[in-house]
Amino acid sequence: MRETPSAGADGGELAKGSDSGSISMHGVARALTPASWRLAELFLLLTFSTHLSAAALAGDYPDHTVKIIVPFPAGGTADAVPRIVADWLSRKWGQPIVIENRTGAAGNIGSEQAFRSAPDGYTLLSSPPPPLVINQNLYPKLGFDPVKFEPIIVIAQVPNALIVNPNSVKASSVAELNEYLRSNPDKIICATQGNGTTSHLTSELFQLMAKVKLRHIPYRGSAPALQGLLAGDVDVMFDNLGVSLPLVQAGKLKLLAVASPARLPALPDVPTIAETLPGFEAVAWYGIVAPRARRGASLRRSMPTSTRRSVSRKCRICCGNYPPRYLAARSTRHRNICGRKSIDGPR
Repeated sequence: MRETPSAGADGGELAKGSDSGSISMHGVARALTPASWRLAELFLLLTFSTHLSAAALAGDYPDHTVKIIVPFPAGGTADAVPRIVADWLSRKWGQPIVIENRTGAAGNIGSEQAFRSAPDGYTLLSSPPPPLVINQNLYPKLGFDPVKFEPIIVIAQVPNALIVNPNSVKASSVAELNEYLRSNPDKIICATQGNGTTSHLTSELFQLMAKVKLRHIPYRGSAPALQGLLAGDVDVMFDNLGVSLPLVQAGKLKLLAVASPARLPALPDVPTIAETLPGFEAVAWYGIVAPRARRGASLRRSMPTSTRRSVSRKCRICCGNYPPRYLAARSTRHRNICGRKSIDGPR
């Protein structure tokens, strides 16, 4: 377990120094334009601050430290995004926001701890999809019920991307990589963030649609997987773009394509995987939920559709509140992939 107060965007390194090509909060920040951050901050202001006065009338919430449990290791986007949000909230609320990394079992350990916490709004869970919409399709029994969390907000959506080690993979496009894989099945080693993660399911979806075969090596999170990719222990990875992009910009990794439905405005020369495999899309989202109680409901606020669309057009990380059936729809999608590939949970 790792527990630290939230750090600002100007500090709070999440791994080793950048000289070694490691991952930090700055990696996420550099992946965005200043305009993107202003739009994201504006949305967070609209979402949270409007209900603070009502919550305060109900009991001066928050009047002490709020803890956000992150069920994945420090160093990846799942950790960096809530730290940025926690820093912003701590300044707006005037109370400490503590990030606690409670890792293991593809996010189940930390999620169960949050689920069993007092439903008073002082323990929240910030997580990508696995414990909220994927793991119920992989594990015969969970120590928590994902549908009984109180959805508060989707704080970020980050497209996955196909990234390769340029020293071991000479392909310069998805088509070239597929051609090599069809002639050399099981020769390319694919790193993922772990069994059942969005990284893993993206790689399985890619193999299904491209009709190719990759050798799967699961790691315990994005940061160690990227370190393995940098070291040449593995050849390719489908990773969240926010953290891996600085390594691409430094020339240490090569970005073949992004898994967004359309090309990103910030990377207009980078093709989408869908340009080679029509219909391919894999976007990781990061949400905040709470043990079901009145506090969670008091923090939500609907964002006007026009404003949300404006943010989506202009911002590579798109914020938005949970629409109806958001989690259920994504759970169904992941269940279909898991069933078609007979994917098991972490062992």
